[in-house]
Amino acid sequence: MALTTGESLSPHPDRARWLAPVVVANLVVQVLIVVTGGLVRLTGSGLGCSTWPQCEPGSYTPTLRPEDGIHPYIEFGNRLIGIVVGLVALALVYAVWRWMREGPRRPMLWLSCAVVVGTLAQGVLGGITVAMTLHPGTVMAHFLISIALVVLSTLVLRLLIDSRAPRTGEQPSTPPMLRTVAGLTGAIGVVVIVLGTVVTGSGPHSGDADQPARFGFDPRTVAWLHADSVMLFVGLVVAMVLATSLLTGTRSLRRPWRLVLTVSLLQGALGYAQYLTGVPVPLVSLHMLGACLLASALTWAVYAAFVAPSGAAEGGGHPAQADLERGDSEHGDEEQRVDGDAEEDQGQIADREVEQAHRAQR
Repeated sequence: MALTTGESLSPHPDRARWLAPVVVANLVVQVLIVVTGGLVRLTGSGLGCSTWPQCEPGSYTPTLRPEDGIHPYIEFGNRLIGIVVGLVALALVYAVWRWMREGPRRPMLWLSCAVVVGTLAQGVLGGITVAMTLHPGTVMAHFLISIALVVLSTLVLRLLIDSRAPRTGEQPSTPPMLRTVAGLTGAIGVVVIVLGTVVTGSGPHSGDADQPARFGFDPRTVAWLHADSVMLFVGLVVAMVLATSLLTGTRSLRRPWRLVLTVSLLQGALGYAQYLTGVPVPLVSLHMLGACLLASALTWAVYAAFVAPSGAAEGGGHPAQADLERGDSEHGDEEQRVDGDAEEDQGQIADREVEQAHRAQR
């Protein structure tokens, strides 16, 4: 019976029973905090709480002032979700440590610790953002760190799935050129997301209705630059989809890259729709959610390109390699037959000698 990595890492299966829900929950809340943070900005509630870590001087909760409306409660609600995100991140580290105590745990454990550090950094940066009255640079950094946390959380989930897959002992067989294109696509994806935050920092949604803070770039020019980078990105994704569909030994890469293409096309449609309709709040919120989904899907696909199962495991390995392995197997079988025949001949000779010696004694 094949032994899975998960079984070899821990003699207590009960520890792993609740690890997967914690890993998935961590990814979900990391995406959720981006969406709620976007609502804070889109509703002009960025300064709903005038200070940090308190909401108002002398109070950690919003004070009831009719002139403030719902803005303090939207900002305070986002801070509460941030606390939940931090608790889930700590639970992730503990769960990974407990489950993988008996084996090599460094990749998942270090990634989980990075999630905790990044989540704490988000809290501190949130305070700096409030102190700087929502400067677009700090708001941009706030969003990009969240995207990085989504990437890290996706990697933790992928490593967990890989750890429970049967061991084959085979090396990845993704063609080097395909890996290069996958890495380039990932890099362009980063550029797309960064330019998207610059577009947001140059548009109408500043985060506070009374004290707008903008980069000062022309929104139209930045938007079209972002669109150009998206076109380049989608072209590379299409190339990856075609390559993984035509090449043998890349079956495990097809579904992740098709998912990236699907999310990219939806994001492009949302981007053009919000540009043509004056960036309404609902479309911008969906676009921010799509950015998280794109970052997660792209992480999954690029990871698969570098750590894909070998073609032999998929039934699509190189024919020459398969023939060589089959030839080695047949050669080994032939040597075993020769050795067996030689042993049988020696046994027969020994039997005749014993019989002759027995006759001579009689």
